[in-house]
Amino acid sequence: MHNAPDTTISPERTIIEAIALKRAISARYNSADMLLAPHRLFSRHGELFVSALNLRKNWRSEEERRLGHFKLDGLSGTEITEDLFEPLPADENGLPRETDQEVFSIYA
Repeated sequence: MHNAPDTTISPERTIIEAIALKRAISARYNSADMLLAPHRLFSRHGELFVSALNLRKNWRSEEERRLGHFKLDGLSGTEITEDLFEPLPADENGLPRETDQEVFSIYA
C-alpha cells in the first residue's frame, strides 16, 4: 500500500512566508476567527510564538496599535490572505522577553 505524501503546509512555514510577503494570515485562535499581520516568529523555551497585529481589533487610534503574541500551538486553519499590510516600526516592537530567540522577522 502506497501512502500519499503529506501536502499540508506547516503553520511555521505559512507564517514565515506571510512575514516575508507582508501579507495577513487568517486563523482561529481560542475559538475566535482572526486576521493577523505577522511581524516576527520567535521561540520561547522551545515553543514557537508569532508577534502579530490583530487587524480585526478596534484600536482607538493608529498610535495605540501594537503587536500581540500568539502561541503557534493555539493557531489553527492558518492561511495566507491577499491582504498586504504596512509593518509597525521596529523600534517599538522588540522581542517580548530578553530570553526569547528570534526565528524570522519582518525587521531583517
